[in-house]
Amino acid sequence: MIRRTFLALTASVAMLSAPAFAQDKDIVDTAVGAGNFTTLVAAVQAAGLVETLKGPGPFTVFAPTDAAFAALPAGTVEDLLKPENKDKLVAILTYHVVPGKVMAADLTEGMKAASVQGGELTFTLEGGAKVNGAVISTADIAATNGVIHVIDSVILPPM
Repeated sequence: MIRRTFLALTASVAMLSAPAFAQDKDIVDTAVGAGNFTTLVAAVQAAGLVETLKGPGPFTVFAPTDAAFAALPAGTVEDLLKPENKDKLVAILTYHVVPGKVMAADLTEGMKAASVQGGELTFTLEGGAKVNGAVISTADIAATNGVIHVIDSVILPPM
């Protein structure tokens, strides 16, 4: 019942948000056009991942909002954007990406998926869909080279 409710809600949200997220744009351009991923886009640029995420994919991106980045401890984002921290930034960003196209309907309780970074992501559905505890607030935003799921926090790979 919970899963059906989530899927119905997800479908409704996806339909309502369709004009804001054009399906003729790749993941990067879709994120730029959304307007609430400026920190994520800046991080992707600093990490040198723009061309990769504009590539053919498909990719599934769990995209933290600007508010998610703002919730990190003060100075964290600024520190990560420094050139000397590029490897750490790349690891964090690629932990938010799964190769292939994973739609909300594909998620199951306890499902695991390997991230591009190499770490494992775990999905839960109890009380709403989550990835590593981050709430998936908007799911299934289509892009030409994959899908974006909006999440409410930055997920960090095991260090």
